[in-house]
Amino acid sequence: MSETFLPELPQELWRAGKLELAHGVQHALQVIRIATACLGRFLAEIESRGAKDLYGHGSTASWLAEIAGLSRGEAGPIVKRAIALNPTRALDGTEVPPVAPATAAVAALGLVGDERIDQILEILKNLPAEISAEDRAGAEQILANLAPNAGPRQLAKAEANLQDLLNPDGNEPKDPEPKEPRREITLERRKDGFWKLTGLLDDETGARTAAALEAHAQPRPVDEFGQADLRMKCERMGDAWAELLDLAIACPDQPGTSGYRTLVHVTVGLEELKSGLGTACLDFVGTMSAREARLAACDCLMVPVVMGASGEPLDMGRLRRFVTPGQRRALNIRDGGCAFPGCHRKPKNCHAHHIEHWADGGPTDLRNLVLLCGFHHRLIHHGDWEVRVAADGLPEFIPPQYRDPLRKPRRNTLHHV
Repeated sequence: MSETFLPELPQELWRAGKLELAHGVQHALQVIRIATACLGRFLAEIESRGAKDLYGHGSTASWLAEIAGLSRGEAGPIVKRAIALNPTRALDGTEVPPVAPATAAVAALGLVGDERIDQILEILKNLPAEISAEDRAGAEQILANLAPNAGPRQLAKAEANLQDLLNPDGNEPKDPEPKEPRREITLERRKDGFWKLTGLLDDETGARTAAALEAHAQPRPVDEFGQADLRMKCERMGDAWAELLDLAIACPDQPGTSGYRTLVHVTVGLEELKSGLGTACLDFVGTMSAREARLAACDCLMVPVVMGASGEPLDMGRLRRFVTPGQRRALNIRDGGCAFPGCHRKPKNCHAHHIEHWADGGPTDLRNLVLLCGFHHRLIHHGDWEVRVAADGLPEFIPPQYRDPLRKPRRNTLHHV
């Protein structure tokens, strides 16, 4: 590769604007992926000729491990991926076609990274063995077309659709053997304000808990700009626990909450709440910033508390629900889930966000409401994205300039045909 492929770095990177930084990252990612595809072609040729004859190594992976300073375990997947994407030759000189040629073509353009390539290869491996070569090639072409703009969740959904199409009978179900229930949970608040949760679950309850957490702890899909979810698994599991609690509290039959997601006691004045300065008390458990209170107040019960100079409560307003059950049902039907482009979250995982916040005089009606999952709700409140309801009554999102210089409005097309 010539050095013209390398992104041009400003001499003083700290002077670069956010648009220049974002373009630099996107360019660098594409360069890395193109270089990785090029490396794969070299490794496939070495595999064809034989690493032992060329370099005296027993395998291409062991040779790569030595020259790249990798462990054998790290080099193995790289070589395996290279062989799957590129043609090789057998001992008699006949060509062995690649497992995923369509994916290789996309990878060569720098449009897909190793993670999605590995996912596609795993999906192809799990396809029914009895399907024809034509059906297998068609399935791989579908996955390769999706990969540049899809995240892991979307590819997993495509896999499920392919399995239903190619293997309609499915696999024979297995009945698990239940064990004697034993469940223990301990919850205590630490001095630093965090809560420590420990427990012991029987096999069935543990499996159900793990399944529920895993379902909500999947990495967020890679968006249309290629931005991936960088949370560690433990962080995703913690966020999943919070989502499950949110769902439980929102249940109409839940004791003590009556289906309301949050009970917020505002201990600051309206002006402080507008500016985001000050604190609020979340159900008498602890404090939160007024900025966080704005986010929580979008879909909750609000009890305004007027505080005196000495901190004593002078007046407590009446309980008020800002989004009625009827409005929530209408939102669920209109948006079908989180309305942010590319988000797969369902209505039960979403909050009703006020486009113009109620503290700023925004009305609580459908043209001023949109469903957002917790992550994208926070992004809209604290990021540079904007949301509005278009003339046809559907929400659309305007990306920040560093994501799209033209700021072209985008919509979520995952929830509706």
